[in-house]
Amino acid sequence: MTRENSSEQPGRQVRPEFSERLSVPWWGWPLPLVAGCLLAAEVNMGFPGIWYWLPYLVAVPLVVLLLLMFGRTRVRLADDELWVGDAHLPVEFIDSVEAISAKDKRKALGPELDPRAFVLHRGWVGPVLRVRLNDPDDPTPYWLFSVRAADRLAELLRERIR
Repeated sequence: MTRENSSEQPGRQVRPEFSERLSVPWWGWPLPLVAGCLLAAEVNMGFPGIWYWLPYLVAVPLVVLLLLMFGRTRVRLADDELWVGDAHLPVEFIDSVEAISAKDKRKALGPELDPRAFVLHRGWVGPVLRVRLNDPDDPTPYWLFSVRAADRLAELLRERIR
């Protein structure tokens, strides 16, 4: 099994069978933007000698950049490999796949969680997918990661491991 920070071979175009970006939804943007504006207003009131627009020019784009960075993680299945962020797993090392609903996610991420598991969780994404591994050389028992279309990805992986 391979789980490392590497990229695909340059110049090689692989069309993914499944691809999903775990971006922050629209309802996750207003509160951080308001907080950025309030922070800029606080700085502006504390230092009245600076130009009034300068704190806004710094704080608001910084908040936008952070929100875009939080949502840049991608889950995809391409070329017999499962990619979750920068980590990738050849399908041959997958033993079983289980889609866990949003209401059962707390138990999977809490009392049932193995500390050796690979976890990529995004709170704004409801379901998670548990992928159990069959690699005896890897101490990681399973991957647990957020994905909106967990049932669809689980079915695609089950078709590949049969």
